[in-house]
Amino acid sequence: MEIVDIKVSTVPIKSKISNAYIDFSKMTAAVVAIVTDVVKDGKRVVGYGFNSNGRYAPTGLLKERFVPRLLDAKKSEVLNDTETNFEPHKIWDVLMTGEKPGGHGERSVAVGTLDMAVWDAVSKIEGKPLYQLLADQYRGGEIDEEVFVYAAGGYYQPGKGLEELKDEMQGYLDLGYSVVKMKIGGTSLDDDLRRIESVLEVVKDGSRLAVDVNGRFDLEQAIEYAEKLEPYGLFWYEEVGDPLDYDLQAELSKHYKHSMATGENLFSMQDARNLIRYGGMRPDRDYLQFDCALSYGLVEYLRIIDMLKEHGWSPRRCIPHGGHQMSLNIAAGLGLGGNESYPGVFEPFGGFADHLPVENGYVRMPDEPGIGFETKSDLRDLLHSIAT
Repeated sequence: MEIVDIKVSTVPIKSKISNAYIDFSKMTAAVVAIVTDVVKDGKRVVGYGFNSNGRYAPTGLLKERFVPRLLDAKKSEVLNDTETNFEPHKIWDVLMTGEKPGGHGERSVAVGTLDMAVWDAVSKIEGKPLYQLLADQYRGGEIDEEVFVYAAGGYYQPGKGLEELKDEMQGYLDLGYSVVKMKIGGTSLDDDLRRIESVLEVVKDGSRLAVDVNGRFDLEQAIEYAEKLEPYGLFWYEEVGDPLDYDLQAELSKHYKHSMATGENLFSMQDARNLIRYGGMRPDRDYLQFDCALSYGLVEYLRIIDMLKEHGWSPRRCIPHGGHQMSLNIAAGLGLGGNESYPGVFEPFGGFADHLPVENGYVRMPDEPGIGFETKSDLRDLLHSIAT
């Protein structure tokens, strides 16, 4: 049993949308295919992975550092003790050989991309969906048969006025979502309040609307918005300041009583731990959005979950960023609070199995071995084109 090839490709994400910080017109994603010599049901097992939206493709890091490192590894360094499957934790150690602590940056994205492909291959070899594999290993076999998902949208876009924004949100409700999210912070406070109130006309209740600042505000702006947002009783107020400004987050928690969310741009267990230690996050109401595809993968995410439990946090307070099937499997297998979704945005990477619709804000899990990429036809076609 061995890895015979690893293919890497850069795929453009061409979208004319923007948040409070960036537009996505030149955004890219890295896609990897780990080709093994294992054959299941007459087909060679290939594990697939990609990085989440919001970070550019770490193609150089993959090709120059991490892929050669993995291909050069000995069998004993990548296989489990019985040599019946690959061992993701051993492979993670191989990938991080020679890497100094700290300086997580974009290397965490490269490792997370490969880690995703490793887990896809491992669960395919086991003949199980990844969520079942995780539940068997870490949760006594218990799975969440359906997972809460919310629709992330409401981006700034040329020519998009209040009516278009309302139509977008109504479309998400029509698809079966019960909670929607929109961007704020990219215009004036008065304009954003008008946008929020227009969406509230559609969703009818603030508890069904989350807002996302994408790290744009300083403390003064954060508090100014908080005072205006509090009467709405929103689902959450997300990533208000720079993700590493734990003092801002801690101070803001004194001024805003409802739920807040952050963590999607923290890329290691150590950064996540600093958020819990110093960020004033409240385990009874706030949400954590760490995204394994950006933060060294599932191996690191398991460490984050252990750290959270040590600090009195339930995994149910974790709703990962990214809107991809990897996080969906983690949510179902490890008992998280849900997963993000991007209906019609960042295709083909976002979204879930073609045959499983969202119903009352929840989506059921497919039975396909692996992460389930093959249940999403447009994503399957892209991934298979990389492997050939």
